[in-house]
Amino acid sequence: MPPDGGQSPLERTLAEIAAEFPGFRIVPKQGSRLSRAIDLALKIVTLGGQREFLTRYHTVIGSTLYVPPGWQSAAEIEQVMTLRHERVHLRQRRRYTMPGLALLYLLPFFPLGLAYGRARLEWEAYAETLRATWEIEGPEAARSPELRRRIIAQFTGPAYGWMWPFPKMVGRWYDEALGRIEREA
Repeated sequence: MPPDGGQSPLERTLAEIAAEFPGFRIVPKQGSRLSRAIDLALKIVTLGGQREFLTRYHTVIGSTLYVPPGWQSAAEIEQVMTLRHERVHLRQRRRYTMPGLALLYLLPFFPLGLAYGRARLEWEAYAETLRATWEIEGPEAARSPELRRRIIAQFTGPAYGWMWPFPKMVGRWYDEALGRIEREA
């Protein structure tokens, strides 16, 4: 418990999300048939490129956040930053509805390669990841070349089905998003 007797950042974040999304829950991926089915489908459509869906990635479907093993033992700041990213997806679901979000995520333009709809949704969520990194770990962490490389790889590699395979374009987006955060600070 923090020295002031209040909630920890994780407790506060979870309480805020629960207030905004009353049905919100966190479920381990390993025990989820749906997650295992998605994992298999991703392995097939990416020709084995996405092999870490169950073990590394967090996924929001409806009001549920499916988490990989290690969620409970992750550092609190990692959990808070992840929750901030995933909260963006919860808000997107509310804005677009579940069927609308699924269509945006899976279709325009192609399910693999040029998935502009998915890239737009993830750009919004990763902008929050950058903001959370800036606020929690500091400006130097947000400016880290390693973080930049990791996020660009998420867009251009098999993790999200090569959703936007243009690293220079993703890099420009990253730099612009970071610039907005710097100006707001």
